[in-house]
Amino acid sequence: MKFIIKLHPEITIKSKSVRQRMSKILQSNIRNVLKPLDENIKIRSDWDKLIVRTNILTEPHRLAMIEALACIPGIQSFLEVKECKVESLDEILTLTEEMFGDKLAGKTFCVRAKRRGQQSFSSLDVERYVGGGLNQRCETGGVRLKNPDVQVNLELDGERLYLVSDQHAGMGGYPIATQESVLSLMSGGYDSGVSSYQFIKRGSRVHYCFFNLGGAEHEAGVREVVYYLWKKFGSSHRVKFISVPFEEVVGEILAKVDNGHMGVVLKRMMMRAGAAVAEKLAINALVTGESMGQVSSQTVTNLNVIDRVTDTLILRPLIAADKQDIIDVARQIGTAPYAEKMPEYCGVISKSPTIKAKLSKVEHEEANFDFGVLDTAIQASFVEDVRKLEQKWELPEVEFSQGADVAEVILDIRAPEEEEEAPLTVPGHKVVTMPFFKLASQFTELDPDKTYLLYCARGVMSRLQAIHLKEQGFDNVKVYKP
Repeated sequence: MKFIIKLHPEITIKSKSVRQRMSKILQSNIRNVLKPLDENIKIRSDWDKLIVRTNILTEPHRLAMIEALACIPGIQSFLEVKECKVESLDEILTLTEEMFGDKLAGKTFCVRAKRRGQQSFSSLDVERYVGGGLNQRCETGGVRLKNPDVQVNLELDGERLYLVSDQHAGMGGYPIATQESVLSLMSGGYDSGVSSYQFIKRGSRVHYCFFNLGGAEHEAGVREVVYYLWKKFGSSHRVKFISVPFEEVVGEILAKVDNGHMGVVLKRMMMRAGAAVAEKLAINALVTGESMGQVSSQTVTNLNVIDRVTDTLILRPLIAADKQDIIDVARQIGTAPYAEKMPEYCGVISKSPTIKAKLSKVEHEEANFDFGVLDTAIQASFVEDVRKLEQKWELPEVEFSQGADVAEVILDIRAPEEEEEAPLTVPGHKVVTMPFFKLASQFTELDPDKTYLLYCARGVMSRLQAIHLKEQGFDNVKVYKP
């Protein structure tokens, strides 16, 4: 089984040295991806193409090869080729009829032949003989040399005939590692998945950084989509997954920052942490899925204020993309199903977020922030090889309760502003308030012999926090959802 790999056009217009370097890297990448399918895979480099050969001839193997090649950055398209030994024009005609006869029914066609080596006939002889024979033997729509319905491609090398049975689209772009590495700030939604994919396609090794705002379920979902992206499009190279515990950072923001500026300050803290992680990994750029005007923190003014927090380059490939266009790409590349089921997080939601933050005002708000909390989060970052993400997290089951027994305590974990605006009252029960961002430090102070029913408005935060507490060994928690 043979495949002819066509390089992405942007590679072919490079200088000779750059083209050779990129071609060599692509050859290595293809070998890394295909080796699990065939340890004895053969890859030969030509000036404008690569030749891939495998001696495994089963249909499942063929389909696996096609799927893998279609997802390797740097490949514009590839031809699927059948190889046969021939000695005469009649043998060439017979073999071509076997492969293309059914495809020519009622259609116009032409034959194009390329020839190398010593034969007693020319390329033109092959085209005329095979074309005339197919027209006589098959019920075609006739020969048409310009714009035919079907073009039959033949290639001869000495006694070997190569029949191009099909052409497949590749991913395009540059081979991975021909461009510098980047650190993608992953939320697991549509935007961050698509922006990561675009940099994989552009030839970067994409490492992934996730800011855990308090949900083990959210991190489990992000780990799944990161592993999918790497396995599908980037498995030629090893990359890192970094999880940064951001619960305490969120708590500081909710406690110390003006409501309207919370979103901008949170993004600035993420950029600070992302830049610190990138520096440790010797990476010079951050990638986000931000799109202008999509949410309040993504206005031009607010993005400018956010960017001032670091000298690290921040790349936003989706900045002018429409949301529906982003969703369409996510469906095309296969990340949409992960984004659709990604757990929602409702921790930092400003009632009236500013869309035109002033740098001086933001810096004034940050003056109240304890940056020791941010430093602690950065130091506690957990770095993993992306290959380990294949093992799914087993999240503990959480029990929901519509009512509360006498011995159970209702714990309102909403943010103080939300709790003050709509206090929770349950007849016959005392409600204890403890904002979710203080659970990590204060839950241990509660009576361990009692069961606590965690409450928030939509049941999202309470479920995430209940899972988090169960992972820490606390079995005396449920979710209160009246």
